[in-house]
Amino acid sequence: MSPHYPFTAIVGMEELRLGLLLNAVSPSVGGVLVRGEKGTAKSTMVRALAGLLPSIDVVEGCRFACDPASPDRRCPDGPHEAGPREKDPQEADPQERDPQKAGAPGRSRPANLVELPVGVSEDRVVGSLDLERALSEGVKAYEPGLLAQAHRGVLYIDEVNLLHDHLVDLLLDAAAMGQSFVEREGVSVRHAARFLLVGTMNPEEGELRPQLLDRFGLTVEIAATRDPQERAEVVRRRLAYDADPEAFAARWAQEERSLAERITRARALLPQVVLTDTALRRITAVCAAFEVDGLRADIVMARTAVALAAWAGRTEVDAEDVRTAAQLALPHRRRRNPFDAPGLDQRQLDETLEQFEDDDPDPGPDGPDGPEGGPDDAGPDGGGPDGGGPDGGGPDGGGPDGGGPDGGPGGGAPGDGGPDAGQEAPLDSASQPSVPPQGAPSENGAQDPGRTAPRSSPVAAADPFRTKLFKVPGLGRGAQGRRSRAETDGGHTIRSRRPSGALARLHLTATLRAAAPHQHARGRTGRALVVRRDDLREPVREGRESNLVLFVVDASGSMAARKRMSAVKGAVLSLLLDAYQRRDKVGLITFRGREADLALPPTSSVEVGAARLDRLPTGGRTPLAAGLLRAHEVLAVERLRDPQRRPLVVVVTDGRATGGEDALGDARRAAGLLAARGTASIVLDCESGPVRLGLAQTLAVDLNATAVRLEDLRAEGVAALVRDSRNTMRSAA
Repeated sequence: MSPHYPFTAIVGMEELRLGLLLNAVSPSVGGVLVRGEKGTAKSTMVRALAGLLPSIDVVEGCRFACDPASPDRRCPDGPHEAGPREKDPQEADPQERDPQKAGAPGRSRPANLVELPVGVSEDRVVGSLDLERALSEGVKAYEPGLLAQAHRGVLYIDEVNLLHDHLVDLLLDAAAMGQSFVEREGVSVRHAARFLLVGTMNPEEGELRPQLLDRFGLTVEIAATRDPQERAEVVRRRLAYDADPEAFAARWAQEERSLAERITRARALLPQVVLTDTALRRITAVCAAFEVDGLRADIVMARTAVALAAWAGRTEVDAEDVRTAAQLALPHRRRRNPFDAPGLDQRQLDETLEQFEDDDPDPGPDGPDGPEGGPDDAGPDGGGPDGGGPDGGGPDGGGPDGGGPDGGPGGGAPGDGGPDAGQEAPLDSASQPSVPPQGAPSENGAQDPGRTAPRSSPVAAADPFRTKLFKVPGLGRGAQGRRSRAETDGGHTIRSRRPSGALARLHLTATLRAAAPHQHARGRTGRALVVRRDDLREPVREGRESNLVLFVVDASGSMAARKRMSAVKGAVLSLLLDAYQRRDKVGLITFRGREADLALPPTSSVEVGAARLDRLPTGGRTPLAAGLLRAHEVLAVERLRDPQRRPLVVVVTDGRATGGEDALGDARRAAGLLAARGTASIVLDCESGPVRLGLAQTLAVDLNATAVRLEDLRAEGVAALVRDSRNTMRSAA
């Protein structure tokens, strides 16, 4: 097995280094969420960190990694002996203990790195009933899960934003409490689960809910460096590692040992670090100034500041520790809605901390009047691996935007201006002609043939609101979510069935009922139940699934001429928000001028859809048929990629169609293609004015869809079901 890529050989990304190392020093900080573009060495750095952690002593034979010096008295594999100690009055007499478990010897082993796959089940995470022993021996036995394996080690979740929400809740609860409670299938177990939690995610694949973001202690934003020299160094080191992993690791062995020793020293110093009243007031003032919900941020900041002081070799928290802790612990807690990106106003942070500049830290009874400089005068910002390596320097001081061994071009990162940067900014010069176009559209948006659609400045969206709930009819089997009825891993059990393949989940009562009538014929003896393969049953559960919500938005002149685009964008933004809350994938098609554009390929990142919608220009003809045909093409591709995810098409238009001899006829035929596939659709009727042509209503009939007027979109407490009277059965199939 090849050695892991050395942690100290990774170029740049100092903020991520520091966040990971602080959690290695103090796992109570609560873990790190790493957000960044692909190819930035997120996974490589996490795996490298596990190699730096000190070895741990564990009780021989204990599946829960109990420490021989202080074993968990309620360990499911216990009780364990730990040498002479005071007897617990409620504990059994040592003479009455299981001799196989008493006096269990200890051994030393490396800390575990447990990687959680995206498709993991709840049983695999927390553990469950040992089916083999239950069915063969008739006893209830607990089979530990990944949380038990990760105890006193690292739990790494790649693409944490793609996990089901209930699994994320479960993992973060265990990380916060330091223990896991299992109550399932007749098993009641509690075991310790203290681990360094690291999650990585690509924001383009969708965001975590703010409530789940808050459960991560720290967050770090990373992007590949744009410095050619640093990128060259990344490639040079990676190629050297791939050519000879052992030799490359040997070159960095001394730096790795030095960093591991520093982690050990900081862990030993951690209990001696003092959080003064002044430092605590700084922390609470910063959290109050940023209006952070709840008190978890205050606690995390306090723990992070203490870890920073220990990492720097000091026994007292100073103002710089508080500043750095705020920069790591608060950005992801500033989100108020899913379209907000994490961020922190540095000016506001400086102003808040300046209020305490004249406050002297409270001296301890033995402390001097002023700080004595510690061994690390550079402060906590130097907390990453010391600059330079065997090569003598190198670009390790490149800052948080540095790359990694897997670094590559990766794609452009979001701009530094935050989510609001593009809302009022004008389009670039390429999208704003310096001279007026040679032709202007008429009142209904028509334009002379052969001329391109004029581009106008984007219209700001109206405020979003809570919309009616639209569902895809029938019973699906897609990814778990919150929109339409489906057979899922979660939800309530509606019936049982024989497994078609390997048994994934046991329906215990149904299995017992199936086996009970045959016990006499099978010659049952003793307590064990005789169960055969044909008796096994698995539960069928009904819950909610997420769907692909594909928006087809009319951006033609007929929409903009009546100044309705602000309301239309507000309505689409509201539907995007609804899709985010129900864990849907979304896509965005816009049509104007002569063609339809796929502005946003289907993705889980609704905030990208909101940004594209905000910059949407308007004007020109109304190629409605092109928009519907493009939707048909996109759905055909998505059915191949994700056949179980059912689509919901939302057509936002006034129903007008221009740009051809038979524009309306073409649109009706294109609608017929979608209807023939049984695609669930909604037409959001944007027509306004005292006289209405009803073209959107006609389009809804052609699509076998529900038509909803723009002013009727708001939720009124009653969900609106997408009714497809002629194709419901085909849509559900």
